[in-house]
Amino acid sequence: MASMLEAVDQRTKLVGENRLELLMFRLGGMQMFAINVFKVQEVVQLPRLNLMPHRHPSVAGVTHFRGRTIPVIDLSESVGMKPIDRTKPSNLIVTEYNNTVQGFMVADVDRIINMNWNEILPPPNGAGRQHYLTAITRVNDRIVEIIDVEKVLAEISPYDGNISDDVIDKDLLSLAKGLEVLIIDDSSVARAQCRSTLDFLGIEVHEETNGKKGLERLKKWAAEGENVPEKLLMVITDAEMPEMDGYRLTKEIREDSRLKDLHIVLHTSLSGSFNKAMVQKVGCDDFLSKFQPDKLATLIQDRMRSVVYRE
Repeated sequence: MASMLEAVDQRTKLVGENRLELLMFRLGGMQMFAINVFKVQEVVQLPRLNLMPHRHPSVAGVTHFRGRTIPVIDLSESVGMKPIDRTKPSNLIVTEYNNTVQGFMVADVDRIINMNWNEILPPPNGAGRQHYLTAITRVNDRIVEIIDVEKVLAEISPYDGNISDDVIDKDLLSLAKGLEVLIIDDSSVARAQCRSTLDFLGIEVHEETNGKKGLERLKKWAAEGENVPEKLLMVITDAEMPEMDGYRLTKEIREDSRLKDLHIVLHTSLSGSFNKAMVQKVGCDDFLSKFQPDKLATLIQDRMRSVVYRE
């Protein structure tokens, strides 16, 4: 299975073309699930686990991987399903999210598929594990459910959204009134985290759940006569989103004369080194890994200074 991922670095050419690759797996039944390959470091047979005292119910234990100790999360249990049957062979998907490495225990890994983001759709409204889905797609006439891993991780280890006192420029806060930011992210957890920082700074927040909807809102404002680059302090966009990803969104913005001067920040849980290269390729202004409230507040305040003091 590890050989499936050996060429992952060659797949960067998909990004910016509104394409992605998904790693498909099962959690014990016939239903297929998936996550983005770019978040996967390796897939191995589940190794021996060591138990942790006072662990979250969804954390099966810890294991040693490539010289480090990582938590292993029962992905099935974490989304409200039956725990993985550990009497049977199973797989460990080692991932990196938000600058942390963790393993997800799954029943078995199926394969990697190459898709276009416009084939990835928002999940239908509903109860149960729909709460943990960020998107769905269809492969060979079967529904594949894409898990909102950021939500899973936030429930196991809640993020600290507090901003350090020494980061805040109190003189600058008095100038924040009237400033607006558009957040575009398919994860409700990520939007809430980002919004809390902006709310603290006194900035008005607009939200959309994917690149297509974000672009539609920007074009609507422009069609109504708004000077959108002056209206918005910045656009903060995720990379991975149903229908249109953040890279394609940026390209579309740069190709629209009414929008091209927008300040665009790529705010994502994907690999930092990879995204810094993509920022240059598609024309974003800044890149920030999720979720770092101090760094986000600093980035926003730097942008505020450039706008407010320029005026």
